[in-house]
Amino acid sequence: MSKLFDTLVAGGITIIPLMICSFLIITLAIERSLFWRSVKKQQRRIARQALHIYQENPEQAEDFLRQHTELAIARIYLEALSIPNATPNEFVLALDARTQSELPNLRRFNIVFEVIVGLAPLLGLLGTVTGLITSFGSLTLGDIGGAKSLNVTGGISEALISTAVGLIVAVMALIAASIFRSLYAQQIAYFDECCTQLELQHLRSHRQQAHQQVNTHV
Repeated sequence: MSKLFDTLVAGGITIIPLMICSFLIITLAIERSLFWRSVKKQQRRIARQALHIYQENPEQAEDFLRQHTELAIARIYLEALSIPNATPNEFVLALDARTQSELPNLRRFNIVFEVIVGLAPLLGLLGTVTGLITSFGSLTLGDIGGAKSLNVTGGISEALISTAVGLIVAVMALIAASIFRSLYAQQIAYFDECCTQLELQHLRSHRQQAHQQVNTHV
């Protein structure tokens, strides 16, 4: 452990922001992993039950969804179902509007990962430049093997270590960004599927009510 610490210290001043970036990646990746785990674990069951209950009793479906407002799909469904006597167009607009409002929470922190993907290699390159400047600044003709040669090797070590750490941090951020971007895309597709199923059920219910009103007037 001490050897790793000494290696990082040899990487120069740019190691500090790189370590901050790596800490951010790990912390945010854990937070997003827990978020997506809770979403994936419950939402399919809740959505299926809500659709089944709505088919039998729309009012009971609203009560059921209010018990699960911690899930985005429940909030989306509830937004449309809470509109009294909604037309099919109003119902679809309510679902779309609520879905759009839920998207920022789904892609939360994605921009941080993307920034670090671009920033970490630049910080590593900056460390490379400062390390080479240190090395060249320590070069003195005729002093090869002397005391100043230690500064030359130290500068080269700083350049190589900072480059390597910058690339490692960038790769970590890229992997995290790719995983959470994929989960976000899957979630959007799932929202579309669920909303379409609810729209179909509402359209059928609306047609049945219209047909019953026509028969009553006749």
